[in-house]
Amino acid sequence: MGMFAKNSPHDQDMKKVEAEAISSIIDKTMIVTGGITFKGKARIDGVINGNIEGEHLVLSETGRINGDIVVSSFNCYGVIEGNIKTSMLTARKNCSIKGKLEAGSLTVESGAAIQGEIRVAVDGGAATASNSLHDAPQP
Repeated sequence: MGMFAKNSPHDQDMKKVEAEAISSIIDKTMIVTGGITFKGKARIDGVINGNIEGEHLVLSETGRINGDIVVSSFNCYGVIEGNIKTSMLTARKNCSIKGKLEAGSLTVESGAAIQGEIRVAVDGGAATASNSLHDAPQP
């Protein structure tokens, strides 16, 4: 996917996030109406009707979000309608995103569908591969 150099900070950050244990799961039988705030890493397999604020969010293939998201990293396999603000977004191959997107760094796999305005920038500067360094919270 020649968008980033092999060992870009984005890749390293992604590896760190992927290695982190999931601390909360919204099961696929669950429908949540209302806002969610979480710490650590959360995986959503069900449906959320409301806004989400937290650290590392994984939206699985069965997951759907209708609402806005503000998180440090977002790994999207599912369907979201709403605005997203994140330091690091990975749009996986079958994901569908409708809404305004603001990301420090963005990786889009082929087969991902994104509809809406996209801003990939940090501190108003131009997008570069090293963005994720500046605004990702340091461990």
